[in-house]
Amino acid sequence: MIAQLAHSNSDIASHIYAVFQASYKIEAALIGTDNFPPLSRTPQDIASSNTLFYGFYEGDSLAGVIEVRYQNNLLEIDSLTVAPEHFRKGIAGKLMEYVLNAFDFTKAIVETAVVNAPAIRLYQKHGFNEFKRFTPSHGIEKVALALDFSS
Repeated sequence: MIAQLAHSNSDIASHIYAVFQASYKIEAALIGTDNFPPLSRTPQDIASSNTLFYGFYEGDSLAGVIEVRYQNNLLEIDSLTVAPEHFRKGIAGKLMEYVLNAFDFTKAIVETAVVNAPAIRLYQKHGFNEFKRFTPSHGIEKVALALDFSS
């Protein structure tokens, strides 16, 4: 089941944080870095965020989380994580499908590390195409992908 998460609630923010930490530790190892900015987010950061969070529940367990921003027909996917014990169950794809169908957008964008091949494959499977590569100040080379219906 997928539901919007009331992330301003400290208990829910803590559950989101737990999924983020478990998933992002694996992504940091995949990238080969100890300095992975998403790991520095706190439950308080999540609770005070002005983004929207949707969670995939397996039973009572929060198995995956997608975080988005939506403004002026632009959908930005800020994070997509799955708890490691729920990897390879199609949860990330279900969360992607959910938000892509839930919002009336003309363009959706997402960024990930260039070396994160599983994430890039997932985004491409949903119609996203690479439009930019760049290296932010933290030094991890990133790729930006877009799904564009505006033309």
